[in-house]
Amino acid sequence: MGALELRDSVLKYINDADDRLLKVVKAFIETYQEEEIVAFDIDKRPINREEYKTSLTEAEAEIKRGEYTAQEDLEKESQNW
Repeated sequence: MGALELRDSVLKYINDADDRLLKVVKAFIETYQEEEIVAFDIDKRPINREEYKTSLTEAEAEIKRGEYTAQEDLEKESQNW
């Protein structure tokens, strides 16, 4: 069964579903999306959506605290490498 046939079959179930089944399907899809690999770190370790959002939040907080290196400073520092 191809993707199109599967989609049609699933849609039939969803169109006839009660609230309980719809809640289960919704929870499953949300969990699936959160666990989906969306990036890799510098060590090639997979990062899922939740880890990615956490990493972004931490990075934004570091920037607000001034914990970053300006481009000019990095260029100066790299000349000594």
